[in-house]
Amino acid sequence: MASAGRSAPEDLSDRVKALALAVGFDVAGVAPALPTRETEFLREWLARGYAGEMHYIEQRLEERVDPRKVLEGARSVIAVGVVYDPGDRPSRHPSRAEVARYAGGDDYHDVLIERIRALETGLEALAGRPLRTRGYVDTGPVQERVFAALAGLGWIGKNTCLIDRSLGSYLFLGVVLTDLELAFDEREPDHCGTCRACIDACPTDALVDAYVLDATKCISYTTIESRGPIPEALREAHGSLAFGCDICQEVCPWNERQRRVVPDDLHGLRARIAPRSEWVGTSLAWILSLTEDAWREATRKTALRRAKHRGLLRNALVASGNSGDRSLLPLLATHAESDDPLIAEHARWAIGQLEIRAAGLVDRP
Repeated sequence: MASAGRSAPEDLSDRVKALALAVGFDVAGVAPALPTRETEFLREWLARGYAGEMHYIEQRLEERVDPRKVLEGARSVIAVGVVYDPGDRPSRHPSRAEVARYAGGDDYHDVLIERIRALETGLEALAGRPLRTRGYVDTGPVQERVFAALAGLGWIGKNTCLIDRSLGSYLFLGVVLTDLELAFDEREPDHCGTCRACIDACPTDALVDAYVLDATKCISYTTIESRGPIPEALREAHGSLAFGCDICQEVCPWNERQRRVVPDDLHGLRARIAPRSEWVGTSLAWILSLTEDAWREATRKTALRRAKHRGLLRNALVASGNSGDRSLLPLLATHAESDDPLIAEHARWAIGQLEIRAAGLVDRP
């Protein structure tokens, strides 16, 4: 029986959100399983060519726009989030490869899907009947950020990341679609105001407008999703970034201010997703020296696998060219003789950049 003064969906929604926190998520909310103008914007974004090589987005476009096409009879979307990095901005060194904060530990897809499955199991117990559910952690045709915003977990900032007022934007997101009727949470207002720190800080001008990202210019795209050469016009702007980029989040005032630190749970979720020591302050020389077998071992169970050995090497070659570190020249010379045209071309470019810097024709990093 529902509590006095509360409807059954409201009471059940509160219990669902409490269950989500109990299985290890830091925030949870509920949104309607309906298309919105935000999900519809994906059509325009694709038409502008901003997806680049990510053809998989268009392949299931109708499902990405309307969650009811993902799960027939879906009525509610339970959105959840986990903080993955409450730490300070890392120090930078030109001879070290930078790896996005989320990527150096156990792959968040694998870690969080375990919690999603636990949530799905618990939902049936709460409902007292069999349910139809579909859960995802950045792996299915559901726009998690949009539904997280609709569910009140935060707002989508000008850098296109979901931002929570007390937790910031370093959040992994997941969703569970269900045919369960739940009460919906209120949206969080946009708190970006006149700030444009993320837009101004993006080294490749990938944020073509507030709330609009051209992925083909984004370093997270060029170092992870793209399989071809990194455009020469963007290479210098990559700096020492070898996998992903956190710059638009690092400069966000909602991350720079004191954020609420969430302690780890009994299952050690945050310890599992925390970066391993080899991916903190990683030397470019080490990456350039990795054989494919050594790369496979070093990236075991991490999201770094997504770039493949070839992609990570390509990225490290660009970072080497930007480093000004001539001690890397012997390794670069070896890669310049590679049978792989992609690797050989990026190695030659890196050698050329180091020679240009040594001649004082460009500023040193």
